Amino acid sequence: MQNLSRRRVLTLGAALGLATVADPAKAWAWSSADSLAATDTVTDPWSVWDDATDPLVASLLDNGQIPAVNTAFESWISNGDALPAGLPATLTAYLQQVNVLPSWADRTKLAQAAQFNKRMSMYLFLLYGLGSGIMSTVIPREARNVYYSAGGADMQSRAAKTFTYGYDLSAADAFQPTGHFVVTSNKTRLTHAAVRHLLPQSPAWHGVTNDQDFRPISNGDILITFHSLGTYVYGKLSSWGIRMSSAEQAAYLHQWQVALHLLGVRDDFIPASWAAAKQQSAYALTPLLAPTPEGIDLANVLLGLTAQIDLGVTRGFLNEFVRYVLSDKIGDWLRLPRDLIARGLIEVGWPAYVAFREGLSPIVPSGFSMFDQFVRALAMLFLNNGTSASYTPITIPTGNRP
Repeated sequence: MQNLSRRRVLTLGAALGLATVADPAKAWAWSSADSLAATDTVTDPWSVWDDATDPLVASLLDNGQIPAVNTAFESWISNGDALPAGLPATLTAYLQQVNVLPSWADRTKLAQAAQFNKRMSMYLFLLYGLGSGIMSTVIPREARNVYYSAGGADMQSRAAKTFTYGYDLSAADAFQPTGHFVVTSNKTRLTHAAVRHLLPQSPAWHGVTNDQDFRPISNGDILITFHSLGTYVYGKLSSWGIRMSSAEQAAYLHQWQVALHLLGVRDDFIPASWAAAKQQSAYALTPLLAPTPEGIDLANVLLGLTAQIDLGVTRGFLNEFVRYVLSDKIGDWLRLPRDLIARGLIEVGWPAYVAFREGLSPIVPSGFSMFDQFVRALAMLFLNNGTSASYTPITIPTGNRP
């Protein structure tokens, strides 16, 4: 037993279902040996924020410069755009350093990821929206951070900005000069820094935060969000039997690795393989899921926004599909009313629908048109950023929830 490293103990614990809750108050034991850095050290991501960005944004907020920055950012959309004029010199110098892909980024893999996103688009939009989006409401710190920040007061706008990030990542030219994702990532990173500065000033947020000295949106929190998105979606596609080549799987992971880097996550926290990602997710995300009053409220708002469009299904069907892709346990946490007739239709019809779409079955499933309209309507909601507008700009907040 003396030869067992902390990483091997963690791996064994995860395999036996004994992984502990990833919490800032508890020791982090995931080794960076399975990360992009491959350094075999253990560093706690819950105590790592963004030293390159946080002091800069705090200064801009304290000096009242953020409104002017947001105005200047309105014309800065595409990756190939020049940095806008009129920015504070310190912000321009910062953006000149970070507005680039990491040296290890593989453009061939990123191009393959774009093709994979196109082929998987219907499933991705559905899973990002009804799966990942609703899962975020049972990630306690994320739900509370969203609820008490400025975005929590206008969830339609907040959801639209989240859609902007997801859509820009999924676009065919996401990382090319004509794409938007590098710029969107930098705006998101600056927004995170603003929230880190602002939320600790909120008495309401402090009232529900266990550790009064804990700052929001650490590298650990961003990793959790990645697992609720990329790792979760990859697992669902696999469990549904959707065929993915090894090159496609590697490309989809690489896209997320680059995305994490652009958000300021250190390379020694970023999983180097899907096996490592799944292990980290089982250790860090799964045990952390739990209901909160804030999350329940946010889920109701998000599902209410979704129900406003013509999905071709009932609200009961929508609730049951959320339960189907996340679990009845999460559905119970969120107090989603049951519709057992709709659930029976989903459990029989959805696997048949996927099999037919993927060419794995020649039989048109019963209810095909209903599932098709449902998926396409959700995709259009995603493509329209949850609003009637085609683009919702990401802006840096200057305050918390009123």
